[in-house]
Amino acid sequence: MEFLKEDETLDDLQLDGIFVIQKKEAFRFGVDAVLLANFAKIKRGMRVIDLCSGTGIIPFILAGKTEASFISGVEIQEEMVEMANRSIKYNKLEKRIEFINGDLRNLELLKSFPKAEVVTVNPPYKLQNSGIINPNDKNAIARHEICCTLEDVIIACRVILKDNGRMYMVHRPERLADILCLMRKHRIEPKVIRMVHPNTKKAPNIVLIEGQRDGGAFLKWEPPLYVYNDEGGYTEEIERIYGRIKES
Repeated sequence: MEFLKEDETLDDLQLDGIFVIQKKEAFRFGVDAVLLANFAKIKRGMRVIDLCSGTGIIPFILAGKTEASFISGVEIQEEMVEMANRSIKYNKLEKRIEFINGDLRNLELLKSFPKAEVVTVNPPYKLQNSGIINPNDKNAIARHEICCTLEDVIIACRVILKDNGRMYMVHRPERLADILCLMRKHRIEPKVIRMVHPNTKKAPNIVLIEGQRDGGAFLKWEPPLYVYNDEGGYTEEIERIYGRIKES
């Protein structure tokens, strides 16, 4: 089987020998996906569903880092799913990962899935009406709420999760009030928040949130995570998350 097309790259995740196929020019995974995969608490034997999966970066990291029994990725863009399925074959992970081409607003589709202990999601961050958008632009679909809104994402999480299951999401701090209000509205209780800052001098630009389906009211703030140190290099924690420093 030919794994790569002309406009694609095969990128080493430096994790259990896993590689992921991506477009050279289109949307490519960033630090937020890596941080979300690291933030999610997944125990041995858990079933995980990743929404807005793109080329599947989060399922592949979770397959390398955790003992999840099975990880399903749901993605609306058919081309992304086709690419992610080639990555499964390349890495021989057919028994642990699958990708489904589907719309998370299709609740009948979601109800057909086995319930999951964990849902991860790296949704589009920008409001639908913010800026001029070409709706056929694949990058825009990944970044703007064209195919789904924040509320659609949270409803989907509730439908998929088992009782007391956990949702893990990465988003932007300026949407935090919306996120918390919508989680409460759909009975996913915010449990843990962690802010991610570019460095110690700058305001946070990423927020990581854990919620529990029908959980009790108790919110914990974790210490801030800094991506760069004051010298301009990656912090030790980021190096550890990326696997460049091994856990002691």
